[in-house]
Amino acid sequence: MNINKNDTAVVVIDPQNDVLSETGVSWDLVGNNVKDNKTVENIERIFKTAKQNEFEVFISPHYYYPTDYGWKFAGTVEQMMLKSREFDRRGALSLDGFLGSGADWLERYKPFIEDGKTIVVSPHKAYGPQSNDLVLQLRKRNINNVILLGMLANICVEAHLRDLIEQGFEVLVVKDATAAPQHPELGDGYKAALINFGYIANAVLSTDEVVAAMA
Repeated sequence: MNINKNDTAVVVIDPQNDVLSETGVSWDLVGNNVKDNKTVENIERIFKTAKQNEFEVFISPHYYYPTDYGWKFAGTVEQMMLKSREFDRRGALSLDGFLGSGADWLERYKPFIEDGKTIVVSPHKAYGPQSNDLVLQLRKRNINNVILLGMLANICVEAHLRDLIEQGFEVLVVKDATAAPQHPELGDGYKAALINFGYIANAVLSTDEVVAAMA
């Protein structure tokens, strides 16, 4: 995979407090893996390198609005997210209570995301980008290659990876700029993700390797 700022973009999934902050509702499940991988620091390193080298950066966020709690059915992790009110917002057109909430960006990422250049696409509702405008925004900028990172490895990152591959993009996953739940019954999501990344992605690299390639 050729990494070139002219047709390669960075896509960061869910760089939000609920999955990356010790105060987030998912920290008990993801915290150990986040710390082991140095996920927070590695995501920041990719942000910095992308901005320094003029790569376009896209954010695919996860939000739940009051209307979403009216769903008649949901999968296992969807039920967990809705029950814990993960990524909760008061409305699609309201920022009341957003600042510093679980749905807000991690504070250290705000200078990169809120610089007026980063493209924040509409929210995905389940796991993949089929329900948002990520692919449209990438296509409109002639992006063919994606550097993919963020949360959660075995759920939203893998779902984005699968759909982007189906849509004809080349995708590189940054394996230590992500993390996953490690659940006592459901299992180790990070190990599962690494296996599937290896089978599906065009490349699976470390943050060190990606930073060097982008520079």
